[in-house]
Amino acid sequence: MRWKQNPHAMLIALLVVHVIAHIDRNMLLGFSPQITRDLAISNAQYGFLAGAVWVLSFGFMAVFLGSLADRFSRTRVIAAGILIWSACTAASGAARNFEQMAAARFFVASGEAALVPAAVSLLMELFSQRRAGTAVGVFFMGIPVGLGLAFVLAGVLGTSLGWRGSFHALGVIGGVIGLAALLLKDDRSRLGDAERGAPFRQQLRNVIGLMRTDSTVANTVIGFVLVHLAFVGIAFAQLWLVRERGLDAAAMAQRIGLIGIVFGVLGSAVGGVLSDRLARRLPGGHAGFVVLLILVCGPLMVAYRFADAGSALFYAGMCAGFFLPLATYGPSLALIQGLTPDAMRSTITGIAMLLINVFAIAIGNLVVGAISDRMHAAGAGHALTYVLLGTDILVIAAALFYASAGRGPRVAAAPGGVPAH
Repeated sequence: MRWKQNPHAMLIALLVVHVIAHIDRNMLLGFSPQITRDLAISNAQYGFLAGAVWVLSFGFMAVFLGSLADRFSRTRVIAAGILIWSACTAASGAARNFEQMAAARFFVASGEAALVPAAVSLLMELFSQRRAGTAVGVFFMGIPVGLGLAFVLAGVLGTSLGWRGSFHALGVIGGVIGLAALLLKDDRSRLGDAERGAPFRQQLRNVIGLMRTDSTVANTVIGFVLVHLAFVGIAFAQLWLVRERGLDAAAMAQRIGLIGIVFGVLGSAVGGVLSDRLARRLPGGHAGFVVLLILVCGPLMVAYRFADAGSALFYAGMCAGFFLPLATYGPSLALIQGLTPDAMRSTITGIAMLLINVFAIAIGNLVVGAISDRMHAAGAGHALTYVLLGTDILVIAAALFYASAGRGPRVAAAPGGVPAH
């Protein structure tokens, strides 16, 4: 398998695929005014398309497809996922009503669920443990870059292709990439039983058993989920800034988008690179590095809620909210993967994605919305401020779990804080 002899080329290829995945995922947001108008979609239905339908499909399929990647071929699982989500992206452009769009988006999410678990496992094999955080961090730059490009492309292509033509074009591009990915061989069926994943139910029991018995892995996963509550603050950022801070909606939308791209990319890159360099010097290795990140960014996120709009502290806190969650991907997944047997690496990443999507994204957004509505109805003048402050505190609380992970015997026993194998 000659392609494995050039890990940097593979990293760039996976990054490009990840960017395309997030463009396809977020084009619905970029074309939201046109799509909701043409398909007569209500705000509630749009919210379902943008949130719940994605979580229901992506979260659960990530576990199943992760187990397939551990048992059979990671590259074939990725290729199949690309082909599925690309075909359904094209189908999104042909939707004539809410139901058809919901079905198409469900399978776009199912296809994209194949990428992250298999890609992270591949990167852990291709790069040494000392460079794993950097590789994973670079890969997850695809999230902010893809999100930003989705809005840019919607503006550029909208006038020439329209939203339907744009979805069709993206589907064709993805289909070509998916067919090319089928040429990469990664046959795990020839490995021994100890080196490849078990059938799905047994594999699930094996990974859950690992999380129950290895406190370092369990604490890292819990901390990783809590850090993602920062995305709830991002989701409600514009509503909060307009309704409770009195800022202009259009101006803040542009600033949020720009800050999200810049500091999301910086978070992914800087978090990955610095975690690899400092993990050998800090107590607790990668976990200790994340604790340091939270202790720096967390107070800024809290201060942001009370700082004067437009002040340096205000923007520092906003930037920290975008920087922190993306900066934790490299060190968190490097730590989890480093302590997980090769045969379970894709599956455990899938479980982490499931927990993040269900608890941090779906339930987190729902709870914040429901509590703030009740507080507002009861007469609270700054309901969103108080509730979002609560999510910021929970993000900071993630440091406790990372600190516990950093004290784990397998991390402490490794030279320089790098997890032992």
